[in-house]
Amino acid sequence: MNLKKLFLLIISLLVILGIVLGFNFYTKIYKPNTIKEGFIYIPTNSDYATVENLVRPFLKRVNTFSFIANLKDYPNGIKPGKYKITEGMSNNKLINILRNGKQTAVKLSFNNQDSFEKLAGRISQQIEADSITLLKAFQDTTFLKESGFNENTALAMYIPNTYEFYWNTSANLFRSKMNDEYKRFWNSERLEKAKKLNLTPNEVVTLASIVQKETSTVSERPMVAKLYLNRLQEQWPLQADPTIIFAVKQKLVANIVIKRVLTKDLEIDSPYNTYKNLGLPPGPISMPDISSINAVLNPAKHDYFFMCASITKIGTHEFAKTLSQHNQYAAKYQIWLSKQGINR
Repeated sequence: MNLKKLFLLIISLLVILGIVLGFNFYTKIYKPNTIKEGFIYIPTNSDYATVENLVRPFLKRVNTFSFIANLKDYPNGIKPGKYKITEGMSNNKLINILRNGKQTAVKLSFNNQDSFEKLAGRISQQIEADSITLLKAFQDTTFLKESGFNENTALAMYIPNTYEFYWNTSANLFRSKMNDEYKRFWNSERLEKAKKLNLTPNEVVTLASIVQKETSTVSERPMVAKLYLNRLQEQWPLQADPTIIFAVKQKLVANIVIKRVLTKDLEIDSPYNTYKNLGLPPGPISMPDISSINAVLNPAKHDYFFMCASITKIGTHEFAKTLSQHNQYAAKYQIWLSKQGINR
């Protein structure tokens, strides 16, 4: 074999080898390597080994994923968060998503929670921050003061709804964004309506929390709200049983169930006793939802001052203009409670 043929043979072999290596390299980068769809949650401060274990169940070939990850220097740039993996993704596409921090947002939601402890528990189920860290952030007195709240009104800042957050949102960032949402909720229209009622936004939420606890029937809430507004306008005590229940729970055990307010309860020494104190209590007794807030801002039109739970339309109330009429409803209700065996 002459030198020319040998040279051509070597070149041919090198070309073939190049093609094989190139195809192999191309396969590692661009060939589909994920076998199913799902989400992975990469905790803050994770190392590459943690990420590899998280993606392993989704991959056909872990070694090719690791090869490309190292080639792209991903182990030195891991970003925490929630990431969506779809079936048929290449290593290149998956690593680019992870490396660039292209998270999938969390649809975070919460309804009317009675306390920060319950709110922290609910939120910790949906983002990375744990309940203890969240609770500490919620109760931070410096933040509350800077934001126009105090320990009594702090719950008013959280408007029950569905929001978009990244999974790795910190407790402090969550708190700050909820403050932004609170400001966004209290737009000029709502502020004007509150002003016409001679109430601040926090006072509206406080009254709404009473309305929320008073009736679970959404359509009735504007009626209940107007009744309390009538009492406030005439400087009558609200005499709202939910505030008594709240005060009793503060003095006793918070998780007890109270279905019946007793006469002795009305004497409890508490700023939340709306039988003994005029005006609104110091803050909300629970977290009202938007329907209750809107009920206060858009109350029904009537001149009722009294109400009592109905025994014929369970879940609603009988409204009255006079005390004598109210007492008739109340007497029937007390008899009904006793017959049901509800003593507390």
